[in-house]
Amino acid sequence: MDSKLKRLTIIASVSVIVFTFLLVLLFNSSKRPVSTMQTEETLTETEPESGLIYQNGMIGNDLSAFMRDDTFFDPETNPFLDRLLEDRNRLSLIVTSIEKDLRIQIVDSDNVLVTGESFFVELAGLGEYKDLDKDGVIYVANLPAGDYEVSLKPLEGYRVPTGSTRVRVKDRVEYLVIDDISLLIKTEEDIDAAAEDSEQAIDDVDNTEITEQRTLPGQAVLGIDVSKWQGEIDWNMVKDAGIEYAIIRCGYRGSVTGSLVEDPYFEQNIRGATAAGVKVGVYFFTQAVNEVEAVEEASMVVSLIRDYDITYPVFIDTEGAGGNGRADGLDVETRTTVCDAFCRTVENAGYQAGVYASRNWYNNRVDASSLEKYVIWLAEYRSAPIYQGYYQMWQYTSRGSVSGIAGNVDLNISYLGY
Repeated sequence: MDSKLKRLTIIASVSVIVFTFLLVLLFNSSKRPVSTMQTEETLTETEPESGLIYQNGMIGNDLSAFMRDDTFFDPETNPFLDRLLEDRNRLSLIVTSIEKDLRIQIVDSDNVLVTGESFFVELAGLGEYKDLDKDGVIYVANLPAGDYEVSLKPLEGYRVPTGSTRVRVKDRVEYLVIDDISLLIKTEEDIDAAAEDSEQAIDDVDNTEITEQRTLPGQAVLGIDVSKWQGEIDWNMVKDAGIEYAIIRCGYRGSVTGSLVEDPYFEQNIRGATAAGVKVGVYFFTQAVNEVEAVEEASMVVSLIRDYDITYPVFIDTEGAGGNGRADGLDVETRTTVCDAFCRTVENAGYQAGVYASRNWYNNRVDASSLEKYVIWLAEYRSAPIYQGYYQMWQYTSRGSVSGIAGNVDLNISYLGY
């Protein structure tokens, strides 16, 4: 090859190398990192440098910024928790009838009344009824006997039953325990106890009232009756003092609102007395104004005593509530009917029933002769009763004293022969 050709070949090779170098240099320059001097507008179009977080148009070192971004993660689902939440908001209806009426109770998945909501129910053909006091119960009275369909209207935040509940309205009282009565039982924390618990001392007191324990003839047995008013009781001391039985108040109906209320000391008293070997019966202070309410009261009592060994009768306590009680103005016939309905329901549940009242009330406020098929418990505070009717238990003082009880306690003589 001559020198001229050789020179051209070298020049061409160098040119190719230079051109290739320039291409590589140009390509690499397009991939260099973004300068921190670039404008915000430029940054919005640029990927962030590895290890830096881009947020609100700025690059920084906040590595937890993604946790404040609700859209960063896909929402996590938990079918089990979702189902629990759904069940918690699912409502059911419990509908009962005693006599030409309906009591509709709105309960949650735990069968607890749902309160604080303005529920509406519809009775097919009769229209809508509202839970006015938001207690989870709607009561409809004066219905003709027959079959009815009840449905709960939709309410935001709850799943209501689909379709309707079919129920039969009874033509007459059957004196049977209401199985779901526990839903209506309240504690004193739920009410104004000072206004509602108005059980009064009886009015048959004279100057011959005996306050000490008496020596009893024959098969007569000494006992007491107690409620929350006696407070804490040492039942072993009571037993050692010669007390054979106790009639324990299990509850009362509020004299203002008519609420069914458990005595706050009932469970403590009945457990303590039973453990000490003291025989027990119970009583309930009534403020029922009709048979329906009497059946409710009896149902409450039965629901409370089912798990205990009840030896003495279950009594309805009918007496005054200070003149302003909801049942104070009942006539003789209605009050007698209330006592009878209570006792019949109690006996249909398998317990012996009885009526407690003062001599004055037996003579003037009830038809005592029609109630003598039950155990009659007479309250008359004197040395010897002057009541001419039939009775098997006598409460002779409200000012008795028994070891184990602070303050006064009622003393009773039983002729039942248990």
